[in-house]
Amino acid sequence: MTIAQSNPEPSSPCIIFIEMKVDTMHYIKLGKTGLDVSPIAIGAMTYGEPERGHPVWSLGESESRPLIKHALDAGINFFDTANMYSQGSSEEILGRALINYAKRDDVVIATKVRHPMRPGPNGKGLSRKAVLAEIDHSLQRLGTDYVDLYLIHRLDNTTPLEETLEALHDIVKAGKVRYLGASSMHAWEFSKALHLQKANGWARFVTMQNHYNLLAREEEREMLPLCIDEGIGTMVWSPLARGRLARAWSDIKSTIRSGNDGFADMLYTELTADSDRAIIDAVGVIAKARGVSRAQIGLAWLRRNPVVVAPLVGAGNVQQIDDAIASLEIELSDEEARAIESPYTPRHDFQGISDDKELNRIMAKLPGFKPAGT
Repeated sequence: MTIAQSNPEPSSPCIIFIEMKVDTMHYIKLGKTGLDVSPIAIGAMTYGEPERGHPVWSLGESESRPLIKHALDAGINFFDTANMYSQGSSEEILGRALINYAKRDDVVIATKVRHPMRPGPNGKGLSRKAVLAEIDHSLQRLGTDYVDLYLIHRLDNTTPLEETLEALHDIVKAGKVRYLGASSMHAWEFSKALHLQKANGWARFVTMQNHYNLLAREEEREMLPLCIDEGIGTMVWSPLARGRLARAWSDIKSTIRSGNDGFADMLYTELTADSDRAIIDAVGVIAKARGVSRAQIGLAWLRRNPVVVAPLVGAGNVQQIDDAIASLEIELSDEEARAIESPYTPRHDFQGISDDKELNRIMAKLPGFKPAGT
């Protein structure tokens, strides 16, 4: 892309449209839809004022904007955020940057709903009232009149599923949302939702955002086969296992984020440390032999599974974006794939956690986490 002038300050009204490099980025369809997305998505949880709420390691606006611009310049058109990230600050920062740097029709914006946004009744969850209110709040923060993809951020066990699905259908028909998605649940729960949507003629989920990487492959048992059968494309969170696949075993706690990511310690425990270390070492061997980064190998492995549409790359620097783009050129051999897959051992599946008590227990372990409204 060509940039017309230097990056404006966050408060500047200047708009700089970026000519996307469609000749160098190969766009793909999201599942069975006609929607064109880049095979790399930017996970915008990384962008948000840290003092606003989780995560404490997020980047403020002045640091985030150049990275969003760089992603656009590389041809990435797929951006994922959520209302809860930094209590809305992520949506605000992403929205302002895309207004300044992109044409709205060129980019695909995804955001999510479910987690607490304010204290008191109806401040969280997937009730009809919450869904209809939160989509409007997200649109306001993003500075757009529609989002391309609206996902439920796990299930809400306190609300009838039919109520949630009909509310989602209604905001699609109202023109506020183009497509729907779901995230992190058991395969039987996702199958039930898809069945209800089809039986009632409601807009269906077209994507599943789930936890999948070389250190977390439990989704291969049920969820990914279901998605293939239903024509659902997946968006992968933590595609590099919270950075573990991007560096040597001895350095897995060497960054600001990894040193303040309590959730990572729950996902990747001492129970599987021997297996994890063997996988990480094998990734390093292949990366060294090919003369590329470990991150490129980890992301290239995901592309071997056709159900994966795009990993969510929470890029905190330009090199991480460039590594993700470079991974698109790497085709691992079957022998290389076996070398990094074979040490894997079964482990606890984190996908189905939707109970508020369990989620609150997890949130309490996150450094600096502040409940909504505090």
